[in-house]
Amino acid sequence: MDVISRADTTAFDSPADGGAERANTLIARAGFRDQSHRARGRASVINPSGRFEPLVRTVFDDGWNSLEDLPPFKTEVQTEQARKIITRNTSPDISFDRSINPYRGCEHGCVYCFARPTHAYMGLSAGLDFESKLFAKPDAARLLEKEITRPGYQVRTIAIGTNTDPYQPIEREWKLMRSILEVLERHNHPVGIVTKSYLVTRDADILSRMADKGLTKVALSVTTMDRGLARTMEPRASTPSKRLEAIRILSDAGIPASAMVAPVIPGLNDHEIEKILDAVHGMGAREAGYVLLRLPLEVAPVFKEWLLRHYPERYRHVLSLIRSMRGGKDYDSEWGKRMRGTGPYAWQIARRFEIASKRLGLNRRRLQLRTDLFVEPKPESEQLSLL
Repeated sequence: MDVISRADTTAFDSPADGGAERANTLIARAGFRDQSHRARGRASVINPSGRFEPLVRTVFDDGWNSLEDLPPFKTEVQTEQARKIITRNTSPDISFDRSINPYRGCEHGCVYCFARPTHAYMGLSAGLDFESKLFAKPDAARLLEKEITRPGYQVRTIAIGTNTDPYQPIEREWKLMRSILEVLERHNHPVGIVTKSYLVTRDADILSRMADKGLTKVALSVTTMDRGLARTMEPRASTPSKRLEAIRILSDAGIPASAMVAPVIPGLNDHEIEKILDAVHGMGAREAGYVLLRLPLEVAPVFKEWLLRHYPERYRHVLSLIRSMRGGKDYDSEWGKRMRGTGPYAWQIARRFEIASKRLGLNRRRLQLRTDLFVEPKPESEQLSLL
């Protein structure tokens, strides 16, 4: 049964002494019903309403034990008829000004994903909805061809995977990413890819040909080497070992492969920084970067609920460290600070990453993709002369 109320998300700011029992009490106080029996293989087991919704629906058992009869959450994919596929940005603290997201929502279900709040624009939740109610853009390749062949188009590297993963499980069926790469290869257009999926190796043939021309590089996000942690935190992403294998396969194929230690979560996976860098270097990565955990908007309650459920004894410590790097808040969105944080602990993470990278010879040279090979669209008169 659903009851309409306003969830008290501030309950997650309370101490978590008392382990799992205390965690469940706090979750109940926050107005969220545990739906773990329906959410097997999902990181979030709550489905809080988005910030644009005037009311919050809370699920509770009315005594008829009917909640157990609800079906498991299944992945649903709808099509989105987009008008354009290239998204522009002017953020001063990122290295690209355009990106492509062939999918909205992500089945990988990473509990910390900063893209979760985007589901609010669809009237959906950043919790289970983000992981299970997905949108595919079937016209992505056609729209891309149309946009990059417009007169006056200025070539810059297109980033893919900066919001949701282009190689999430539904890509096996939809193959949107492969069709996008075919367009980019045809026009010699540079592209940078970030993914957590071994599925990227499927397109090694296209990527290898583009790499020979200096048109592509791929970054694998490796958050942890702990299979148990990865299983709960990134339930439907490739295992850590498969991501490392993907780096090796791409490198052996001549495709520049790098690694992202992202996100770094203080008190949870930050002790693995050196271990991860050692592993990715051994597989052929020659560049690496990191991003500090980000908890904007609806991500904060989803992450806190997950942390309470799986690591209640670390809850207070992890949040204390996060806030020490965010000016006492869960998140600071200020340009230049949102990716790295501030304060002594953030400085320590940066220094450790820098020292380990220098020891391994990572980041000695940052690969710049070529833009001078772009195949310009032929004038309409020339096309007609061929008829």
